[in-house]
Amino acid sequence: MIKKDLLKRKGGVFPKGQITIEDIINTMKQDPNLCDAGALTCFIGLTRRTSRDRKVTEKLEIEAFDEKANETLELIAREIIQKNGIIDARIYHATGTFGIGEELVFVVVAGTHREETFPALQEAVERYKKEVAIWKKEYLTSGEAYWATK
Repeated sequence: MIKKDLLKRKGGVFPKGQITIEDIINTMKQDPNLCDAGALTCFIGLTRRTSRDRKVTEKLEIEAFDEKANETLELIAREIIQKNGIIDARIYHATGTFGIGEELVFVVVAGTHREETFPALQEAVERYKKEVAIWKKEYLTSGEAYWATK
């Protein structure tokens, strides 16, 4: 999907490097309703150095069932927007191969007050991790590689 088309959506998957957090925030700021926002909260997911079982990782590979992932990410964002005090929400997840410390996912929630945006942001993060057709393969420094569970 082309960057400008993806940014018109409330969420989706994209090839590594195609979208930045700045792109998302600048797109959100173009909405005239954002002038009612008193808070813009963000979550940026990064590639960790260790796996869930504390093994040292070298890199990650992220794959998605693009059509289904796009549908689910947008649905989650639209449901978050329905919450009291929330003006906008965006969830974008990168695909590809990632080194340690690279950005994998961006979740941004705008609302009238911070008290409303923080819980909405946390819900959006927890939901995308459980509901979206995205898979992670961990490559360890030992040479072992495996598809990790969420």
